[in-house]
Amino acid sequence: MQPQSFYTVVADDFTAVDGIIRSQLTSRVPLVEKIGDYITSAGGKRLRPLLVLLTGNALGHQGDQLRLLAAIIEFLHTSTLLHDDVVDMSGMRRGRSTANALWGNAPSVLVGDFLYARSFEMMVRLGSMPVMQIISQATRVIAEGEVLQLSKVRDASTTEEIYMEVIRAKTAMLFEASTHSAATLAGASAEQCEALRTFGDHLGIAFQLVDDLLDYRGDTETLGKNVGDDLAEGKPTLPLIHTMREGSAEQAALVRRAIQKGGLDDLELIREAVESSGALDYTASLARQYAERAVGCLQALPASRYRDALEELSRFAVARTH
Repeated sequence: MQPQSFYTVVADDFTAVDGIIRSQLTSRVPLVEKIGDYITSAGGKRLRPLLVLLTGNALGHQGDQLRLLAAIIEFLHTSTLLHDDVVDMSGMRRGRSTANALWGNAPSVLVGDFLYARSFEMMVRLGSMPVMQIISQATRVIAEGEVLQLSKVRDASTTEEIYMEVIRAKTAMLFEASTHSAATLAGASAEQCEALRTFGDHLGIAFQLVDDLLDYRGDTETLGKNVGDDLAEGKPTLPLIHTMREGSAEQAALVRRAIQKGGLDDLELIREAVESSGALDYTASLARQYAERAVGCLQALPASRYRDALEELSRFAVARTH
């Protein structure tokens, strides 16, 4: 499956969004521009602005307002990445050093704050109170999700229900805000807005489930981040939670110890345990279920190449290897 195909239908919009991002990174403080340019030029999938563009176009809405909204969403996402890498003490993202590894924690946090502030300036320029309401609420929920996840680090008693609450808030919320705000900006019906909001939520959950799966099934070079990062931080993700619940007593004890201790001493043993206990298959199956639910939501859209691209994107989210 070629991921390029769902970018192609909005290629011109995408180029315009890149231009907006570059123009909005200007600052009278050189270090702000330097770090901002470094993290935004890292590439990445840019899935969230892509969702904005595909959703808007699928509803027959095009132009500068939609492109500006896509840039706003990308700025918000980038600011959360800067903050997350500091919180997680990550040294690698998208195949290269994180900003905090190069410049330190303090500049990374502050430039993250700059990007947050810039996105809200851009939102004022957009001039849509309903869109501002969606995005400001999403920003709060994402912060709550990150704090909830932080409070569960090294907590081996974390349930699947709490894990789902964490990923719905910290990851799926911005996917949801992307599709919901684009539908709102496009003047979609209440039914379409709700269907697209739900689509974003389901797609975001599927995407994060695969991310957590790849922490054990992937390899560092393909992923662009260190395999086992979640384990090293003592994060109880679904593969680990399922292994403790369904694996043998020895496997459960091994995983429990690893979560409570953090670090990568037992990474290979853990990888074997999550595979043989069926935890990775369980996580992959759940991701596919959410992706299929997401595809079902697209029936609210008229048939078009943009709707087809959204469907293809949903299938790519669970078929990907990075």
